[in-house]
Amino acid sequence: MSTESQSVPVQVPARRTVIACVGAAGLAAALTACGGGGSDDAKPAGDGAGKEAGGVLGKTSDIPQGGGKIFAAQGVVVTQPTAGQFKAFSAKCTHQGCAVSSVSGGTINCPCHGSKFDVADGSVKGGPAPSPLPAAAISVQGDSIKLA
Repeated sequence: MSTESQSVPVQVPARRTVIACVGAAGLAAALTACGGGGSDDAKPAGDGAGKEAGGVLGKTSDIPQGGGKIFAAQGVVVTQPTAGQFKAFSAKCTHQGCAVSSVSGGTINCPCHGSKFDVADGSVKGGPAPSPLPAAAISVQGDSIKLA
């Protein structure tokens, strides 16, 4: 028996090939994690209302006069500037896209850089935001507020 070892050439993959494979594996893992494993009728997180048109956000009694309520799961804030008048706006600040966090003192407030928006029309009342909050379509049917 010979103790000599034989040399076998080994092919090392190109760096691009390794990087591409690692990237593909990462993408596959991310897509698998994002994919729903549940049924098609799964409800979104939050208060159970979806973003689709007709989804009930809440009751008119949930929205204080002169104030409002943020529906984070749906990405909207609903206000009641005057009795019986309901408005809705995007809950995404026009400065850098942070989610607004409160409605008080007649303004919708962003926690990131202090932008404030008017509850009646979404116009900028203070802070670095460059433009008003975009209006969102809602409908009021009886005592229910729905996405339109």
